[in-house]
Order: sequence, then structure tokens, then C-alpha cells
Amino acid sequence: MRIGIDRMAFATTNDYLDLVELAKERGVDPNKFTIGIGQDLQAVVPPTQDIVTLGATAAKKLLTPELEKNISTVIVATESGIDNSKASAIYIKHLLGLSDFTRTVEMKAACYSATAAIQFAKGVVALNPQETVLVIAADIARYGLNTPGEVTQGAGAVAMLISRNPHILTLEDTTVAYSKDIMDFWRPLYATEALVDGKYSTNVYIEFFLQTFTRYQQLTGRELADFAALTFHMPFTKMGKKGLEGLLKDRNDEVAQRLRTQLTASQLFSRQVGNLYTGSLYLSLMSLLQNSDLRAGSRIGLFSYGSGAEGEFYTGILEDGYEHYMNNIQEELKHRHQVSVAEYEKLFSSQLGMNDRDIEFDVTNDPLPFVLKGQKDHQRIYEAK
Repeated sequence: MRIGIDRMAFATTNDYLDLVELAKERGVDPNKFTIGIGQDLQAVVPPTQDIVTLGATAAKKLLTPELEKNISTVIVATESGIDNSKASAIYIKHLLGLSDFTRTVEMKAACYSATAAIQFAKGVVALNPQETVLVIAADIARYGLNTPGEVTQGAGAVAMLISRNPHILTLEDTTVAYSKDIMDFWRPLYATEALVDGKYSTNVYIEFFLQTFTRYQQLTGRELADFAALTFHMPFTKMGKKGLEGLLKDRNDEVAQRLRTQLTASQLFSRQVGNLYTGSLYLSLMSLLQNSDLRAGSRIGLFSYGSGAEGEFYTGILEDGYEHYMNNIQEELKHRHQVSVAEYEKLFSSQLGMNDRDIEFDVTNDPLPFVLKGQKDHQRIYEAK
């Protein structure tokens, strides 16, 4: 039985920041951001949006009444949780109007957990072929104003349906997971911004990719020539390049050139949105599929990484007509609204965060279908517009 990704959809905020403008305001050479880090634009989050509203918005784009009938489970993968107990999946299930006979759960493992969610979803479908699992990777990456990590912030959600006979990508059986107790990135319970050892984290990322890919080759006997493309977790697009070049080194034959070309295609959307944490790998996959000419039957490698640390390499085979089962991201990104650095800073500081007070937000100008109206009696209040 073939099991894999049947449909995909992406959602982000309506506002974005031009990182050239941010560089000028911070007194930094813009090339450090656009070339050195590999980012051009960054999603800016208004206080009326969070992982629940973004996740529900992404899921709404791919659901139909007929598809909803088969959803047995909703898994939200995030490291931007809004509650230490209640799962964000239950809010999303309610906003989407899914059946009460639906399993809902939230998963956490830094940026890696969406991949674990997909593997778990594959198991659910293998046991119950008539069922579909909705996996949502939703995150808001925050490092603080005027900090070294500021340029690698971002926000958004990728929603995926995992089912039998998928229309986008059939997942192959061999997968390699690798984990070590490492402090390269973390966010204590008392903090709203992450702590990170950037250079160390980059080195660990490359090590985990090489370890998992090498082990995959040992298990399967496959070579680089067997892959049409490799996709990477991209907290910033230069990270994916570092991973690929760590593997290719000085190799410059036809296979290496093809993989570099496809990497560029996979980077395009991330350059315009920023860091999605759990969703970064899957936005890069969507970018690859919408900005290249890959054919059905092509094998794609996926490297997932989450600090702390866990990595996984696995593969999938493209299905015929895959391009018809995703939303057109580039077209949607054209309609966003650019904010100034001052506006971005105001919005950054207006988040609900760990505030325990009652608060009501003005949702009038938020164009997304789901919004966070505020908080009352320590309970978040969401609305479907």
C-alpha cells in the first residue's frame, strides 16, 4: 500500500519586513542578510495571529467536505506552544469544524517534530487505510529585537494530509533517525525568545545530515545519482546550502550541479518568509515542487533537523499531477503588505506572550480567516471571520 503526502498548503501572515531596510536601520551591510544569511523578506506577526490561526488557515486551504470525512487525527507540530497543557490541535479542530470523533494532539521536538508527526501518521494509515491524518507544522520564530538572530525570524504554517494513494509524494520505507543530547538551541519555560549557539548549531546540523545520509546509503545502497533533489530544514536558506555543500564538497559533475540547481528552487519561498521552525523543511519541499520541473517518479530526499538535537533523513517518490494538490504560494505572497521597521518593532512587542491580563485585540484589519481576538479569564479567544 502506498502512503504519503496527499495534499499540502501553506499560510503566513499578511505583513512582511524587507530585510534590506532592517539592515540599514541596524547599521549592517545588507549583503550580510541577503547573501550571508540568504534571506530577503520576513513575515511579521500581528498580535491577532498565532500558531492556531496560522495552522487553521493553512488547513482550510486544502480541506473539502469530502476530505474532512476521512480525517481521524489532527497532529500539530510546534515549538511555539500557547499552553503547557492544552493542545493547540484541539483549537484548530474546533475552528475547522471537524467531527468531535477526531483524535487531537500536539508534538514538540524543536524543528523536527513535523517529521515525527508524518511518520506517526503513516503508521495510523497503515493500520487503518480508510483514515486520513491532518499534520500541521505551525510556528513563530522569535529571537528578539536587535539581536544576532533577528534576521532569522519568521512565521507560518504548512498543513499536510497523510493518506493512502497520495497525490503528491509516496513515502518510501527506509528512514534514518539520529539523536544526541546537545544544547545548541533551546527556550526555557520562562522565555518568549529562544536561546541559541549559532555556529555550534550549524556544525551540529551538518554533522547530523552527514550521519543520517551516510547511514541511509549503507541501508539502501543508493547513490546521489538516484536523487532528483535533496530538500533541507531551512531556518535560513544558507543553512540548506551548508548542508548540501558539506556532502558534495568539491564535486562538480552533472549530479552535483543538478542538486545545487534544485536546492536554489527549494530556497525561494523561505527567502521571502523566514524561519518556520517545524514547517521549514516542508516549505522548502513546496518551493522545490513549485519552482522546478521535476517529473513523476522522481526521488526526493528530505533532511529534517531539530535542535537539542534530532535529525532524520527519508525519501519520497513524486506522483503524477502533484502540482495540482498545493496552493500557489508565489501568487499569494504577492498580495502581502510591507511594514516599516518601526511598525515591525511595534507589532513584535504587541504579542500576547505570557501576559496574564484580559486583553482584546482589534481584528478589523486582519484579512486572515481565523484570528486571535484576545484573552479573557486566562483563556484565549479565537474567531472564524
